[in-house]
Amino acid sequence: MSGELTRDKTAATDDPVRTPGWRLVAPLLVGSALNPINSSILATALVPIARSLHVTIAATAVLVSSLYLASAIAQPTMGRLAERFGPRRVFLAGLCLVGVGGVLGTLAPNLATLTVARVLLGIGTAGGYPTAMMIVRRFAARHPEVKVGGTLGALSAAGLVTAAVGLPIGGALVAVADWRATFLVNVPMALLGIVMTLCWVPADAGSGTRAAASLLSELDPPGMLLFAAMVTCMLLFCGDLAHPNWLMLTATLLLAVALVLWERRARLPFIDVRMLARNRPLSMTYLRVGATLLVPYCILYGLSQWLAESRGMSAITVSLLLLPMSFLASVVTIPFSRRQLVRGPLIAAAAAALVGSLAMVTFSPHTPLVLIAAVTLTFGVTTGLGSVGNQTVLYAQSPAEQVGVASGLLRTSTNLGAIMSASLVSLALGNTAGDAGLHVLGLALAGLATVLLLATVLDRLPAHTR
Repeated sequence: MSGELTRDKTAATDDPVRTPGWRLVAPLLVGSALNPINSSILATALVPIARSLHVTIAATAVLVSSLYLASAIAQPTMGRLAERFGPRRVFLAGLCLVGVGGVLGTLAPNLATLTVARVLLGIGTAGGYPTAMMIVRRFAARHPEVKVGGTLGALSAAGLVTAAVGLPIGGALVAVADWRATFLVNVPMALLGIVMTLCWVPADAGSGTRAAASLLSELDPPGMLLFAAMVTCMLLFCGDLAHPNWLMLTATLLLAVALVLWERRARLPFIDVRMLARNRPLSMTYLRVGATLLVPYCILYGLSQWLAESRGMSAITVSLLLLPMSFLASVVTIPFSRRQLVRGPLIAAAAAALVGSLAMVTFSPHTPLVLIAAVTLTFGVTTGLGSVGNQTVLYAQSPAEQVGVASGLLRTSTNLGAIMSASLVSLALGNTAGDAGLHVLGLALAGLATVLLLATVLDRLPAHTR
């Protein structure tokens, strides 16, 4: 049966705890992992792509930004579609788009086609996480005795692990085969996910069909367009704070006002701004997610540049040095997610960010690599505990009927943190990536971590959720 349950044992007692079966969880992990792995797998393929398609390396940057932008916009959109048509249907549709994007990218003759493929991958992979959260929520509603904390932790860990291994996997594929293999790998993964979903995930209720007029009314196209335009302008502004585009900032603010005004009047708003205004804890969770994950993203981008510039390390050596940080992030989620803890992990995440940032201020070209690796592990704690703590509290804070959009917005906050981290690194390091720039970055992150720690301590977060 697709909805089978398994029995686990808690650490404190020998009483069996009923959990979702592995057959339900396995396809959800595959779907949720596709977005983070596609975010990192292309990094080592950009130079070969530029050579193969006869374009500049700078021109290939559109392949990175297009997936981030498409994902940021599509994640809450896919969540909304899942709420209307059923999460399993949208989960499968997303996997189909991933397969199409993989094929198109493999056969792409030019950069324009490759960019379209990345957009399709961004939209398709965006459906994995919000629909998985909805499937878990509905499964838990049908089986109140089931503990889903471990499942939520597994979803978080899957994203962290695949984001970490995406870089070395991409490098291996390019070395053994060709850059096109970084697109082709999506095809078997999508097919595997589709087969497992059809076999093991319970079907959605109803037929899923809607009249065209009813569909447009339920999906709130004006709200979606305003949100997409606002996020686009926001990311364009945040993407290069060293040369701020004030027109984009103005457009972002105007579109935000227009979005709020429209959604307050919409019968079925795409983003329920009234609910967000009433649900202050949920709104704070989005801000906390972006701020928390901005710190480790700055380490991935900034520290890696400094290691390459000041220490003369190769890209593969840098990636291997930072790899334990990401794996630790996934490991620390396990005990906290099973107990569905919130306040403790979030405070520990902010404290670890503060300790690591202050330690980074002491780095020099003579700092032992063992010490650098040890400091990066503190940011792994920030990533893992911040991710699982915020995901757990969002699961409890969001209304059951809106968990799809709420989960999508959580990932949008993560994407925005990634975009802003790249710009902050550029501001701090400049063109040289020297010691002074790294120290400025460390102090800036220490200041952010201090604010985050104080805000988390003062916030009335629950110790755990049920």
